[in-house]
Amino acid sequence: MRAAHGLDLLVDIGPPGRRGSRRQAVEDALRAAVQQGRLPPGTRLPASRELAADLGLARGTVSQAYEQLIAEGWLTARTRAGTRVAGAAAPTGPSGDPYGQAAVRPPAARHDLGPGRPDLSAFPRQEWARALRRAVLEAPVEALGYGDPRGRPELRSALAGYLGRVRGVRVDPAHLVICSGFTQAFHLLTRVLAGTGAARIGMENPAMPEHVEIARTAGLTVLDLPVDQDGPLVAPAETGGAHVVLCTPAHQFPLGVSMSPERRARLLAWADAQDGWIVEDDYDGEFRYDRRPVAALQARRPDRVAYVGSTSKSLGPSVRLGWIACPPRLLEPLVEAKRLADRQTPTLEQLALADLLTTGAFDRYLRARRRSYRQRRDTLVAAVAERLPEARVTGIAAGLHVLLEPPPHRTDQRKTAAALRRHGIALTTLDRYLRGEERPDPAPLVVGYATPAAHAYPAAVDALLTALTEAVR
Repeated sequence: MRAAHGLDLLVDIGPPGRRGSRRQAVEDALRAAVQQGRLPPGTRLPASRELAADLGLARGTVSQAYEQLIAEGWLTARTRAGTRVAGAAAPTGPSGDPYGQAAVRPPAARHDLGPGRPDLSAFPRQEWARALRRAVLEAPVEALGYGDPRGRPELRSALAGYLGRVRGVRVDPAHLVICSGFTQAFHLLTRVLAGTGAARIGMENPAMPEHVEIARTAGLTVLDLPVDQDGPLVAPAETGGAHVVLCTPAHQFPLGVSMSPERRARLLAWADAQDGWIVEDDYDGEFRYDRRPVAALQARRPDRVAYVGSTSKSLGPSVRLGWIACPPRLLEPLVEAKRLADRQTPTLEQLALADLLTTGAFDRYLRARRRSYRQRRDTLVAAVAERLPEARVTGIAAGLHVLLEPPPHRTDQRKTAAALRRHGIALTTLDRYLRGEERPDPAPLVVGYATPAAHAYPAAVDALLTALTEAVR
C-alpha cells in the first residue's frame, strides 16, 4: 500500500474534523478496506509517517488508528516486517456479503465515477414491471415451488438462443445453470473444481481482488498471470502447473484489452494438453463500440470452458441473475453444489428475464445503452484530450470504464488525492486490482463513465478534469 492506496483512503475519509474524529475516520476507512477485500490479508501498510503525509494528518493520528486496529485483530505489527493486514481478517462486504464489491467513494461523493456499474437511472422499470407482472399472473403452479436447481426451462431456453446469437456461445439449455451473478457462479465453480482435484488456478493480474479471495477460500493456490496488450500471459499457467485459469477474454478488467487470437489458441492448447479448465468471465461482452463484439472463447471448446455471464452490467446489480454454460463433465457436481448452496435462484425474476429476452425488449434496451455509453466515452476522451493532453486514455474499445494515466512527470499523487476530495469525486486506482509489490507511480485512474445519471454526467467529467488539472505540477 503506497501513495495510491493512500489516495483511496483519503477519498474515503473525506474532510477532516476534530482530532478524535480524524482518528476514527482513519480507523473506519482501514477497517472497511479490509472488510471489503481492498486490503487482502498480508498486505503491508505504509509507515504511519508516510500515510499521515498522504492524508494530510498528524502522524500521531495514524499511529493511534494503527494501534487500535492491531488491538482489535485487524492488523499485525512486527519489527522489520512492518504493519500488515492480519491473515485471519476475512473480507466482508455490504449486508454480510463476503465478496461484496462496494465502490471506493467519499461519504458525500457528488460525482460517482466508480467502474463496473451501469447507469441505474436508466433501468427499464416499465418493461421489467410488465414482465414481472406477467410472470406473477401466468407462471405455472409448479414454478411457485421448489424446482430444478439449474433454473427455469423458459429462461435456460431463451438464454441459450440469446447467447448463441449475441456471444457465439454453444450450449444446450440443459447445460445452463442459473445462479445469482458471477460471485456465486465462481464460488460454486471453484469448489466443484477443487473437488475434482484442482489445486492451482491462474488468474489475471490485475484483477478483482474479491475473485482472488474466492479462489483462495476454495483452497486453490493462485498463480499470477501478468497482462499485456494481448491479454494474460499463458506461460505462468503452463510452468506453474495450473489446473484452472480464470480470464476475461473479450475485455480484460481493468486494463480493457482483448485477448489476441494467438493467446487464445495457446490457452486452449494448454487446457487440452493438461486436461485443464477455463472459466470465462464475460462480464460486459455486450458493450463494444468500435467493431463487432469479440465472440466468447467458449465457442472454441465447450467441453473445456465454463462460460459465466450476468445481468449486473446490463440491467444492474439488483437483478441477481447470472448463468453458467457448463461443460458436460462438470454439470452434475455443479448442479448439486447449487442445490446445496441455495436450492434455486428466485423463479419469478427468471421468468421476467425470459420474457424480456423472448419479446426483444432486452435487445432494444441494450442497443439504447450502447449508444448512450459510447457517447459518454467519447465525451470523456475528448475532454481529456482538450484539457489534459499529456494524459493517456486506454481501454476505450468496450465496457463501462477507461484507464486514465496522468502525465507521469507532472503528477503528484498527494495533490491528486486532495483535488479529488475537494471536488467530491469517487473512483478507484489501478493499484486496487494489482497483486505483488510493484506499483505504478503515478497510479492510473480507473474511471467509470456509466454510473452517473445522464443529467449529472457532464458535471462529473468537468469536476474530474478540473481536479486533475489542479493537481499537475
